[in-house]
Amino acid sequence: MRILGLDLGEKTIGVAVSDELGWTAQGLTVIRRKSLKDDFAALSEIIKEKEVEKIVLGMPRRTDGTYGPEADKVRSFGEKLSRRLKLEVEYWDERFTTAAAERALLEGDVSRKKRSEVIDQVAASLILQSYLDRK
Repeated sequence: MRILGLDLGEKTIGVAVSDELGWTAQGLTVIRRKSLKDDFAALSEIIKEKEVEKIVLGMPRRTDGTYGPEADKVRSFGEKLSRRLKLEVEYWDERFTTAAAERALLEGDVSRKKRSEVIDQVAASLILQSYLDRK
């Protein structure tokens, strides 16, 4: 079963997908957000192409574990996405994934321009891999 991992931001959506056995996460792409309709169309295309059966959506939490207003936006997006695409959406703690992605890209000596292009994709991979490791 393939699982899609998403890192939802205001301007972009980082996308990762699992292998068929659900062991590893690979970064796939970054979707530049335009409208909800366009976001769902782009995700629908990926889901069909990769034969995805489930979505893991990064849930922002504060360092103390509580939820803030960003979590409400993610939950709303996830509920609409689930209804629209008829797939289960599971939320997964995304604390520190962007910072970890930034560190990994810096250690890999990735240029500033390239980092800004792929950081959300790497964060989505970290969210999904964390989910897969716990399952």
